[in-house]
Amino acid sequence: MPTIEYVYSAHSAFAYIGSAKLNAICTAHNVTLIHRPILLSPVVQAQRSQPFRNRTQANVDYFFGREIERWAEYRDVPIITFRPTFHDADYSLASGLILALGDSGPAPDKLAHKLLEAHWRDDADLSDTDTLKKIATELGHDTDALMAEARSTRIQAKLQKNSDWAIAQNIFGSPTYIFDGDPFYGQDHLELVERALTKPFAPTRWQNPPIA
Repeated sequence: MPTIEYVYSAHSAFAYIGSAKLNAICTAHNVTLIHRPILLSPVVQAQRSQPFRNRTQANVDYFFGREIERWAEYRDVPIITFRPTFHDADYSLASGLILALGDSGPAPDKLAHKLLEAHWRDDADLSDTDTLKKIATELGHDTDALMAEARSTRIQAKLQKNSDWAIAQNIFGSPTYIFDGDPFYGQDHLELVERALTKPFAPTRWQNPPIA
């Protein structure tokens, strides 16, 4: 069975916009998702990308406004029309909930989608314990046990390990989909991911000079 390594943050707009499409691709092609939720800021900063607060207003309005609007419309995904109120909150517990359910399977697939949906459709605070418990309960989980596991040293260490791994793999941001060792950055590449599942792309021959 083919696998896709799914590298994302639990509060990513573009991970949310691509989530339903990604799951549909996996169902259609009998693909297993390997969940690798990460802490996004250190991963992005390791690539020397500008943090959100250092970008110009025009850059923010385009990449975190107009692009979100257009892609949400294109994918037919319901989404709020503003940056989520609690977008800068700590989402390590939300990420831990996904990891506590395992690296793959229907349970983490469904929870990851529900968390992203709650944040970007309902303006949910993914650092709020009651909010997370409600989402977990609606999915039929033993909420107290799952929350305890998500907070555990083992799971939080795994989240950090995922983030360190993403930095070592030169991951640019969320979401990134890795199939057969080939990374596809951004949900706008999901059509290319699906093509690769049926007709692999030729190996890269591109060569760039070293950056001075």
